[in-house]
Amino acid sequence: VRHREVVAERAREEGAERHFRRQRIAAFDEAAAADPSCGIAHWGAAMTYYHPLWAPPSAAELDKGKAANDHAKAAGAKSRRERDYMAALEPFYRDAGKRDHKTRALAYSAAMGELYWRYPQDHEAGVFYALSLVAVGTMDDDPTFAKEKRAAEILNRVLALNPDHPGVAHYLIHSFDYPPLANLALPAAKRYAGIAP
Repeated sequence: VRHREVVAERAREEGAERHFRRQRIAAFDEAAAADPSCGIAHWGAAMTYYHPLWAPPSAAELDKGKAANDHAKAAGAKSRRERDYMAALEPFYRDAGKRDHKTRALAYSAAMGELYWRYPQDHEAGVFYALSLVAVGTMDDDPTFAKEKRAAEILNRVLALNPDHPGVAHYLIHSFDYPPLANLALPAAKRYAGIAP
C-alpha cells in the first residue's frame, strides 16, 4: 500500500510540475515578446525545459530548450553575469542527440559551479548550482551523498539570508530525499509548509 501511495504522490507532483512549467514557459515567452532584446527571458524558457528533479527532457523539450538558449544568446545579455548564465546552460543542450543526459547534466553542474564561484554574492547562482548538485547526485550512487550534502550547505546559507525563499526550502527537501538523510529534511519541510502551505 505504501508503495502505491508514494507512486501516486509522485504522479500528482509531476502533473503539478508539468502544469506550472507550462505557465513558466508562457510567462518567459510573453516577456521575450514584450522585449525581444531581453535575452534572459529566453534563457528562462530554456531553463524551464530542463527539469532536473524529474525525468530527463524529451527530444522535443531538448530542441525547444536549445532554441530558447540560442535565442537568448542572439538577443544578447544586459550584463556579463547574464551572459555567464546563458553560457552555463549551453553544455546541457549542446550535442543533446550525441551525449547522454548524465554527461550533459554533469557538464551543466560544473558550469554552474564556476558561475557560483564567480558570483558568490548571487544567491540565485547558489540555488541553481545546488539544484544541479541534487540532480547529478541522483545519478551517481554515492553512498556518502556528497553532492546532496554540498547542495544542502549552499541552500542552508541562502535560507538563513532569505527564510521565505520557497525554492530553497523545496530543494533542501529534495537534497535529503533518501532514507538515511530524511530526518535532515524535517526543518526545511516545516519551513516550506509555512512558505507554501
